[in-house]
Amino acid sequence: MTRKVISTDKAPKAIGPYSQAILSNDLLFVSGQLGIDPAKGALVEGIEAQTKQVMENLRNILQASGMGFENVLKTTIYVTDLGNFKTVNEIYGSVFKSEPPARATVQVCALPLKGLVEMDMVARK
Repeated sequence: MTRKVISTDKAPKAIGPYSQAILSNDLLFVSGQLGIDPAKGALVEGIEAQTKQVMENLRNILQASGMGFENVLKTTIYVTDLGNFKTVNEIYGSVFKSEPPARATVQVCALPLKGLVEMDMVARK
């Protein structure tokens, strides 16, 4: 088994003891991403802006590993309020227009840095 840390400055630095992503053979495991603007190092405001930033962070991590959203097999979306599901779903759906990956969406009581949405992914080359 091979194991390679994937890291890019186009996504936020880890805020704990974890990697942005790990590539193992042809599988990429992307850690949960918040709506943090990597240039500012701060969470953007509002559910729409955070969701767009999350997707951009995920895109950049995928690209750093030589992949794109078409390689994604599974996502998990964590929201602090399912009342925001429609907004999150519309932005998410704009990225996965056809043949979307498997997905779970769960409401959680809190996210790091008081984020409103977080997503992780598994992709395959």
